[in-house]
Amino acid sequence: MQIDWLTVVAQIVNFLVLVWLLQRFLYRPIIRAMARREERIATRLAEAQAAREAAEADADRVREQQEALEARREEMLGEARREVAALRARLEADIEAEIEAKRRTWNAHLQDEREAFTARLRQRAGHQVIDIVGRVLRDYAGSDLGGQLAATFADRLAALDAGERDKLKRAAERAEGPARLDSGIALKPGTRSRITRAIHECVGREIEVAYHEDDALILGIRLTIGEQTVEWSAARFLHRLETTLDEVIEGGGRHRPSPAPATG
Repeated sequence: MQIDWLTVVAQIVNFLVLVWLLQRFLYRPIIRAMARREERIATRLAEAQAAREAAEADADRVREQQEALEARREEMLGEARREVAALRARLEADIEAEIEAKRRTWNAHLQDEREAFTARLRQRAGHQVIDIVGRVLRDYAGSDLGGQLAATFADRLAALDAGERDKLKRAAERAEGPARLDSGIALKPGTRSRITRAIHECVGREIEVAYHEDDALILGIRLTIGEQTVEWSAARFLHRLETTLDEVIEGGGRHRPSPAPATG
């Protein structure tokens, strides 16, 4: 069989041209398209991997935040429990202290009430005793005691110290009217003369004396010269005794009564 080399060469040339055309217009575009697709797939895979890693990082961060929140919650609950326990203990202590204070106040109030009742009872009894003594003295004042009063007045007037006498003398010099002598009982003329003579001897001979009666003076005499007053009477003693009794009772017995002075 004879080979037609021209035909063979032409076929080879045609084949090569076909291969070149296929390579030029078919294979290369397909390869480039496949390469671009692979690149896109690789890019998407990389993006997906990055998104997955970011999601995992976010999940880890959220988990850490949840764990921190849980720890903080437990810490806050523990602190709240401790505060509640401390508040309860403090309130219980305050309530106990308040109850104890009220109990002490109530006991003190009861004690004060008992002491006040006892003081009022002692005061009332003392005043009744003083009132009874005053009535007895008034009953005896109706007898003839003028002479004794005059003698007692003269003795006590003579017993005045120099300072008291000087006060009475200066008062007599300044006084415009007569001296006033009040007595709890009516004095007879002789008794009045005796008292006047005692005033002249102790104070001044030019003094005039005006006599008056004062029922409030129980067994007593009060001499008033100007602004100076001298008094000796059971009424004055009883009044001072009553005042001292009140002071002793109100002071809880701490006050010790002292003897009443003779002059006023």
